[in-house]
Amino acid sequence: MSHALTRICLVRYIYTEVEPFEIIAEPNRRAILSLLVSSEQSVGEIERQLRMSQPTVSKHLRVLREAGFVESTVDAQRRVYRLKPGPLQELDAWLAQFRRFWSAHVDALERHLDRMERQQHGSSTPPKKKTKTKERTPRPKPRT
Repeated sequence: MSHALTRICLVRYIYTEVEPFEIIAEPNRRAILSLLVSSEQSVGEIERQLRMSQPTVSKHLRVLREAGFVESTVDAQRRVYRLKPGPLQELDAWLAQFRRFWSAHVDALERHLDRMERQQHGSSTPPKKKTKTKERTPRPKPRT
């Protein structure tokens, strides 16, 4: 019996951790989020800019709102949406560990390439930067 309860809890935990990624994995939702980065937008403005139908935009906005990615206010006859930074900050914090991982690997690659370049130049010191020389008149190219 305890095994079954552990499995239920585990499945519940996995579901809550995956949900934000499932939400932003949908291309139309990402497009909506990208629009809302620059400014708040009404449903009609989102429809026009993304060339989507009103029901489609409303469906995606509902999912984003329920997940906490956006919030809305009523402005006269229209509903205006804007980003809520909380869930995006949580995703960013989670992704930071992977940025550090890749950053360390990219730095190591850069050092390796620098060593290879120094070896090709037959020196253990970095190659000297080219100094500016007098400008010469370009030679005419031979005709073929």
